[in-house]
Amino acid sequence: MTSAEPGGSGRGSDRAGTSFLRTPDDRFAHLGEYPFEPNYASVQAKGVDTLHMHYVDSGPRDAPVVLLLHGQPTWSYLYRKVIPVLTRRGLRAIAPDNIGFGRSDKPTERTDYTYRRHVEWMTSFVDELDLSEVTLVVQDWGGPIGLGTLAARPERFARVVASNTIVHTSDPALAGKLTWANHADGDTEVVLEQSLVDYVLYCQRAPELLPSNFLYSSAGPLPPEVIAAYDAPYPDPSFTAGLRQMTSLIPLTPNDPGAVIGRATMQALRSWERPFLTAFSDGDPATRGWETVFQDQVPGAAGRVHRTIRGAGHFVQEERGEELAQIIGDFIETPTPET
Repeated sequence: MTSAEPGGSGRGSDRAGTSFLRTPDDRFAHLGEYPFEPNYASVQAKGVDTLHMHYVDSGPRDAPVVLLLHGQPTWSYLYRKVIPVLTRRGLRAIAPDNIGFGRSDKPTERTDYTYRRHVEWMTSFVDELDLSEVTLVVQDWGGPIGLGTLAARPERFARVVASNTIVHTSDPALAGKLTWANHADGDTEVVLEQSLVDYVLYCQRAPELLPSNFLYSSAGPLPPEVIAAYDAPYPDPSFTAGLRQMTSLIPLTPNDPGAVIGRATMQALRSWERPFLTAFSDGDPATRGWETVFQDQVPGAAGRVHRTIRGAGHFVQEERGEELAQIIGDFIETPTPET
């Protein structure tokens, strides 16, 4: 079931003993450029009981669906500039908050968050809303999660827009293709970009971890009210287990369970013949190179004029949200590959 609940806030424990938090509603009052009413879906994953996933649902209910997926450390607020452009074009924009992020439930135990569960939660969300003919838009961890969902439910998706995202595989074939290396080298060694390792370690060791730590450095300077909005879901460190854990889920070796999921996702994408577009920015070394990997390996990407968004870093929705939205809308209206 979906509903406009649960409102309020507080702590809870479901029947399986999963301890979780809900950010107080007043933390989301009067957020600039984010006038959207809250909606909630009940989602499930193996090993934990039902949790509530928050989502924005804007535009005509019978219109074509655009599913907008965020990553770490953001939430659906990231898409506040994208959503109005899409709805003005007669589209239905749905932007969920991953479990542990935004207004969604936040398990307090870091080990409750796994790569597989994030995919299962999103798959459950798509099933719960019974979405079909979906245009999937993914950025950052939205890619591993959303493309993993596509691999599980390919019949529900019509097309994909990938922006500043990757799929975690640790595949040795990635050698020399990525700015931030993350791949196996033979049977016993791996090659890792130092900045990637620094990022993973910082998220585990920093005394305080908030989205503004990353947004300001990558997309800043940003107005104080925007910084406050990104940080709103986390009134104190007890709410940040999912935020902190997500970076530790990045596979750094081919033996990592997440790398196994990633390789299965890429195998599914190698059979994906429906439209696939990359719209990466020109200022994001963390994901640079993956646009070419997708273009080379996904059949649905062949023959398309892929887009580069100029003058933006990793959080392209924050810096060039309206431009990204126009790209998405134009793509939906283009039924065949460009030549």
